[in-house]
This record gives sequence, C-alpha cells and structure tokens, in this order.
Amino acid sequence: KNGVSNGTLYKKTFIEHFEQAPMYVAVFTFVGFAVGTIFGYLRDFMRAWGLEKRNIATEREQQKDFVPLYQDFENFYTRNLYLRIRDNWNRPICSVPGPQFDLMERVTDDYNWTFRFTGRTIKNVINMGSYNYLGFAETDVNALKTVTRELEKYGTGVCSTRQEMGTLDKHVELEKLVAKFLGVEDAMVFGMGFATNSMNIPALVGKGCLILSDELNHTSLVLGARLSGATIRIFKHNNMQSLEKLLRDAIIYGQPRTHRAWRKIIILVEGIYSMEGSIVRLPEIVSLKNKYKAYLYLDEAHSIGAVGATGRGVVEYFGMSPNDVDVLMGTFTKSFGAAGGYIAGKKGLVDFLRAHSHSAVYATSMCPAVAEQIIRAMKCLMGLDGTTQGKPPSFLPSFLPSLISAATRASLWVWVLLAQAKPHPAARKYCNGSVKEILLIVILIL
Repeated sequence: KNGVSNGTLYKKTFIEHFEQAPMYVAVFTFVGFAVGTIFGYLRDFMRAWGLEKRNIATEREQQKDFVPLYQDFENFYTRNLYLRIRDNWNRPICSVPGPQFDLMERVTDDYNWTFRFTGRTIKNVINMGSYNYLGFAETDVNALKTVTRELEKYGTGVCSTRQEMGTLDKHVELEKLVAKFLGVEDAMVFGMGFATNSMNIPALVGKGCLILSDELNHTSLVLGARLSGATIRIFKHNNMQSLEKLLRDAIIYGQPRTHRAWRKIIILVEGIYSMEGSIVRLPEIVSLKNKYKAYLYLDEAHSIGAVGATGRGVVEYFGMSPNDVDVLMGTFTKSFGAAGGYIAGKKGLVDFLRAHSHSAVYATSMCPAVAEQIIRAMKCLMGLDGTTQGKPPSFLPSFLPSLISAATRASLWVWVLLAQAKPHPAARKYCNGSVKEILLIVILIL
C-alpha cells in the first residue's frame, strides 16, 4: 500500500502454527529410544568382555593413570544409536547442489563404523537439503565469466586479515553494494557466515550487558552470546509477552546483586528460523525495543535474498525501514551461492567493528572470486547486471493483474458453459475440437 511492499500484511491476525505430533507417535518414539538404550548397554557389556569387537577409540594401557580424554558415556549415543543410521548422513556429493545432484557411492563392511568408496556415482538424486535458494550456485560458463576473470586476476586467497593487507578493492566494492542493497549507511563483510555472529557479538556486548535471546536461535548466535561474557536470558520463541516481561524486569531490577542499570540491552532474533521455518514478529519486537530503549540484532541468514518483494529480507517483507533495526546481519552462503556474511547498519557501528571485530583482526579476508560471485548475484537481484531477471515487471500497468484474473474467471465460465452445452451434431465436432482447445490454451497461458 502506498508503494510499500506488504504494507498492510501485518495488520492481519498473526497466525503461527506448528503441527504437534500425535500422542502415539511420541510414545513409540520414546519406547524406541528406551529399547535402543537397553541394547546399547548390552552391547557395551559384550564389548567389555570381548564378546563383540570393539571398533571405538580407547585409552592406551600406558595412559590408564592419566585424566581421560573423553568420558565414555558422552559417546554412548553416537556409538550405539547414531551408528545404526549413519549411512543416511554426511553423504559426499560430486556436482552442483541444484534440484538434483550426484552422489559418490559408498558401502560399509562393518555396520557403519567405516565406509569405503566404490568409485561409482549415483546420478540425479533429488536435493531436499540445500541452501541454494535462488540457484546462484551454478556452473554456467556465461554466468561465471566475471568470477573467472577475478580468479585469474587475484588468485584464490588473500593470505592476510582485513586490518593488515587483506582489504582489496573487491571488498570495498562489495561492502558499498551491500549497503546500497539493504538501504543502510555502511556494511562490512566477513569470510565466514558462522563467525559473523560468533566473533562480532562479543565485540558489541560484554560484562554488564544483557542479552535477550530467542530460545530457538541458531548456534552461532548462542556461541557469540556466551563468548561475550554478558548476562543471557532466554524468552519463549516469538512470544512477545515473554520478551516484554524480561525487558520490564531488566529495567526495573537492573543487574543482579548491585541493581545497577544494565550498560546495554540487546535482543537477538533471526529473520527466518532455519529449523522451524517460522518468521520473526519483527514489527512487535521493534515496538518493544523502542519502548524499552533496547538494541535489536537481526540475523537474516535464511531470509535475505529469499524473502521480500525484491529480496531485502523480513524488513522489506513487513514494509519496515532498515533503520528500525540496529544491527543487520546476514550470510552469503544461501541465496547468493557463495560464502561469508555481513554486518550492516549505521556508519558508526560498522567503523567500530572494523577496529574491534575479532574476524577483522584475526581471520583471513574473503576470497576475491567469492566476493565477485556475491556481487554478481546481488546485482542480478537489484536489476543492475544488464538483464531483466532481477527486475519486477514495472513496465506493466498496475491494473494488468486484475485484468488477467478477470479474464481467467471469464474463460473458466465459458469453458463450463461449452462443456454443458449440447450443440448441433454438425457443429459438435468443431466445438469439441477447435473452440475448447483454444480456450484451454488461453486458460493455461493466463
């Protein structure tokens, strides 16, 4: 409405439903785990007495008086339950992760303890688990011309950090393009998406700060919060009452024991939660963070490029301004078919991270060819690559969708009438053939 994408969408009732497993499914699941655990202890007993071959790593006899490297029970699940179905995971592929890909065939001779490759390839396996949302992870020669050119110019690696000799003109170009794409003042890119969260959150908060984290946040956010040394409190997933209660208590009571005011309160959420598929209730969270003067850190790893009218993520999806979010984070490993991540927002925020980010100080810079791949994909989304792939059909009049819809309904009614009509026998052949076929083609086109 008024030129804002999905401007009125969130005024409707927000309904989020997760299907609950029936009781019998839950019961049989726990029974299965119980049976597996019992047999696991039985097999461990047999291994201890030499009745079954022990394939797992064990402590050497010379080290029996040393502190053990690992606790035996910690490996119980892997040893006795996971190994039974291990062949279904960690399957190596040998092609582009498109709708279909090729698998390297492997077999096991010792019940999934080890695998050996046969040298054969399993062709055209359906891909149900890739992050290649928009198909930019490809091998088309024409599409990768610019990437090939940058690879020949810069090589495969930078061999330095961003604060030393690792900032190239490609990184500067990419950061300007990311800031323009998101509609913010500045952005900084990093070579690893996971480290974008885990290494930058400790630079933003520390002791005396409070982190309010959604209970279903990604591990990278959880690790970054723990490494920061800040106090962490968890609110129920997408539950605004739970979040507001924590915010209110933080303002009223302050820090434990001293009751001093928190130095900083920051809310950590994701745009789309990868394991559940739920979308953050961004308008309500922004309202709460403004009400209680907190900061908002939004992880758009799975939503950037794939959500919103032009791929700008959940901020665009809800018709909001990027300035409503204090720290915009995203990765290039999903929609852009590359690697790495970014932090975007106010120029002061980005300048602070350039000086204090652990990734900028210690981690190697992003490969120039990878940076070019991101630039290529982002320009395509923005319609700046010289093609019309990323451009919405703005040349069409605004009334055309309604006209097409009305024409489709009219065609369907004509089709129904023709199907029910009983024409003259001399015209039946013509009616059943030409007219119906033409109308069917028109309906399919519309």
